[in-house]
Amino acid sequence: MADLLQGKSIIVTGGSTGIGRASALRIAAEGASVTLADVNEAAAKEVVDAITAGGGSAHFVRTDVTRTDEVKAMIASAVETYGRVDGALNNAGIEGTFTNIVKMTEDDYDRTVAVDLKGVWLCVKYHVEQLLAQGSGGSIVSTASVAGLIGTRGGSAYCAAKHGVVGLTRAVALEYARKKIRVNAVCPGIIETPMLERMTSETGITHDALVAQEPMARLGEAREIGEAVVWLLSDLASFVTGVALPVDGGYTAI
Repeated sequence: MADLLQGKSIIVTGGSTGIGRASALRIAAEGASVTLADVNEAAAKEVVDAITAGGGSAHFVRTDVTRTDEVKAMIASAVETYGRVDGALNNAGIEGTFTNIVKMTEDDYDRTVAVDLKGVWLCVKYHVEQLLAQGSGGSIVSTASVAGLIGTRGGSAYCAAKHGVVGLTRAVALEYARKKIRVNAVCPGIIETPMLERMTSETGITHDALVAQEPMARLGEAREIGEAVVWLLSDLASFVTGVALPVDGGYTAI
């Protein structure tokens, strides 16, 4: 095991699959204790088992990030188990319904924004509160998307939420920069995950069509987002705050 995050206590929401799972495994491999939060208990416990089997420390807290009481309980559980919180990856999210705005329902919009924006807002709010109480600073990373930097046809709700995460990140970074609390976002491009599989199945977009959009002529891997997350959480990024970091194979450079 390496030691970029040695001795740190890190919370990962949405850690059961895809980017969250890959990031949680990398965070643990760098020496951090992981509080894994998700609504998918079975899959999350598999990740916890994988971390502990590799000699790491992790535990699971069932958390719906749209509920204030559950977000508070998640942070309290991390503090009770590991004594403190040093950082977080706010990754829990859904793709929602991909269709044009005329066909999208208000319920579709509300659900997407509730999880992808309000859920991140609640996590950031109470993470900051805990870090302030500890007085030693920390690092908060939220998963936005390239859809938080550019538009995506059929994704009006998703884009609105992810643009909101980017704006939230920048605002809170400025509010607490002098308190040694760094707040950043990672913006994945087209990454091979279960979420992508669901989206392509719903929209009919083929794998080859997605690859054709990428300057590097391939899709990204979840572990590659995990590497960026580890860097942002670590002291190597000590002068980095308020950044929405694209990890997209050049997608947003076009």
